[in-house]
Amino acid sequence: MIEKTSPHSVSETIDRMQAAVESAGATVFARVDHAAGASSVDMDLRPTQMLMFGNPKLGTPAMLDAQTAGLDLPLRVLAYADAEGVVRLVYHDPADLAAAHGLPADAKYVQMMTGALDKLTSAATAEE
Repeated sequence: MIEKTSPHSVSETIDRMQAAVESAGATVFARVDHAAGASSVDMDLRPTQMLMFGNPKLGTPAMLDAQTAGLDLPLRVLAYADAEGVVRLVYHDPADLAAAHGLPADAKYVQMMTGALDKLTSAATAEE
């Protein structure tokens, strides 16, 4: 996994991530608040939220090469507060997606996913 530290709360980090995704022209498919889910069954979980998003221009070529890539697409990022209260933003390296599904490691879409995830997560975790 690739991990970045965020100076923002979990909710604000995911808000910023969603804004970056939408500004880039990608689609947000889901936002899951795992802590709220835990609370609904009377359990406590530190703040934890997942954002699922994608761009069919990148994901479709991957699935044309190996339809099983659809198991790991759209892309996801997870923001959570660790035991010390530090907010972390994590995601799977697209190279792992390629390896898991037998995709060409040098495929342009893998490179583009890698660059997009770095750029979007950097925007979400920026100090500003």
